[in-house]
Amino acid sequence: MEKIEHTTVSTNGINMHVASIGTGPVILFLHGFPQLWYSWRNQLLAFSSLGYRAIAPDLRGYGDTDAPPSATSYTAFHVVGDLVGLLDALGVEQVFLVGHDWGAIIAWHFCIFRPDKIKALVNLSVPFFPRNPKVKPIDGYRAVFGNDFYMCRFQEPGEAEEDFAKVDTPRLIKTFLSSRDPSPPCFPKEIGFSGLPEPPALPSWLSEEDVNYYASKLDQKGFTGGLNYYRAMNLTWELMAPWTGVQIKVPVKFIVGELDVTYHFHGVKEYLYGGGFKKDVPLLEEVIVMEGAAHFINEEKPEEINAYIYDFIRKF
Repeated sequence: MEKIEHTTVSTNGINMHVASIGTGPVILFLHGFPQLWYSWRNQLLAFSSLGYRAIAPDLRGYGDTDAPPSATSYTAFHVVGDLVGLLDALGVEQVFLVGHDWGAIIAWHFCIFRPDKIKALVNLSVPFFPRNPKVKPIDGYRAVFGNDFYMCRFQEPGEAEEDFAKVDTPRLIKTFLSSRDPSPPCFPKEIGFSGLPEPPALPSWLSEEDVNYYASKLDQKGFTGGLNYYRAMNLTWELMAPWTGVQIKVPVKFIVGELDVTYHFHGVKEYLYGGGFKKDVPLLEEVIVMEGAAHFINEEKPEEINAYIYDFIRKF
């Protein structure tokens, strides 16, 4: 871990913290909520030893990267703009792209906006959801899951932050990362996130040191930056109108855990296996469902994930 270099890059009006290691073809790793570059620590070390330059930034709003205060500064346009600026600053023309959770959502948008920058994509957990011109995403989730669905609960500025503040941050991290319940996360307002049960014993892949690293950065930065991605979803939807119907035109491998919440969302399995996913992502090469794995698969199953990524990108 001490071999990983940490730098700050000025891009798109913000200062972005970047972890990197190795030389060779570049792999850009994009983290999700509520994580950091650190979620890719195993991949950074593994791929640098395989002859790649592995790069993992803290996305805007997270860790040691700047966090603009307004939720309107967290659309997919802003975040992809940060990443294009990052690559330009580093003098990198093209990358292999790997995303997880919100990082996967950003990666899909990156491929829509700048496919010229992407050699191939490996996305974890969140499949491509084509834009539905008739329904805003948060409105759609509210109609299916109700107001208690976590994305809906995250919408009101300050509300989730206030709720999270009632809970010890390491406990929150343990609860998020160790969850293996594939049902849609719903949190009645009267109970709140602070009413969550005590997390189970730490899984073997997550140490107290890992938890404390995440918690220390979240205690410094707060949760608002990460929550603002959810608050900007409807705005991204509005701005994406010109790209309605656009396909993902880069080679793709998609990996999801069998116990991942996203795999059990309404309509996802039908979309993945009924031809819709392949229609929208015509260069999709493979969908892998990891048996017994949950949402945070890059940390839970690093060796398998590394092998899946390497087997795919080595073709290009």
